[in-house]
Amino acid sequence: MGINAQRRLGRLVTYALLLLGVGLVVAPFWYMVTTSFKPQSTIFEIPPQLWPQPATLNNYVAALDKDLFGLYFLNSLVVAITSTVLTVLASSLLAYAFARLEFPGREALFYIFLLGMMIPPVMLIIPQFIVAKSLQLLDSLLGLILVYVTMNLSMQTFLLRGFFESIPRDLEEAALIDGGSRWTIFWRIVLPLSRPGLAVVTIFTFLYSWDEFPWAHVAIKETTRRTLPIAIALFQSEHLTEWGQVFAASIVALVPVVIVFVVFQRYFIRGIATTGIKG
Repeated sequence: MGINAQRRLGRLVTYALLLLGVGLVVAPFWYMVTTSFKPQSTIFEIPPQLWPQPATLNNYVAALDKDLFGLYFLNSLVVAITSTVLTVLASSLLAYAFARLEFPGREALFYIFLLGMMIPPVMLIIPQFIVAKSLQLLDSLLGLILVYVTMNLSMQTFLLRGFFESIPRDLEEAALIDGGSRWTIFWRIVLPLSRPGLAVVTIFTFLYSWDEFPWAHVAIKETTRRTLPIAIALFQSEHLTEWGQVFAASIVALVPVVIVFVVFQRYFIRGIATTGIKG
């Protein structure tokens, strides 16, 4: 077999594997979309229809009208946005301190700080519950926000520290010579040059805060404080799960995630590559 034939075969195998990967990713999403337009009676038809005939919007109408779905959506939006803003602010300040400031025990403290990345979140639910109860943060959105910020802080600080270290020190030294303070350098030089890294942190934190279920399910019992993942779980009744409504609500829940990614996507790939190399 010639070299050209081997290259064509290699490209063919590569494309086939890529198409297989795309199919594995797209197929569940396509099933979710099509099921959201199906009547309950046709959801489990064999063979399944590639597109429902007839298609209906009844599942979306029922999902949006069910209970306090709009309030749950708003609660999730408040929690996710607030958690993301606080996490980006706190992790960027910590990362800059670990990347640029000299103080005793900096490296040891940094690695101790990173221990938070090694503990599965589920293992912390009981300690979090005890602390939240003692601080009277149960059944409150503030309790969710504080936990989401602390759970994201270690990873996002780690990512941003690697990104900050890639910024040339000459820029900061020039600003110091011109009389700029550390605070000025951080806000006017470091953060504007770190948009790709900040985009990665923003997307990851928003996704976590928007989709998180275990802690929200444990900490929130008050109906008016529930978030969207809990609302979607409540579509399952004792005797029947309205899968069409579940998937319709899931599609609606994807809208803010898609918006966040579209807004930050131009920085996202560059940020992933940079933090991966420098981290």
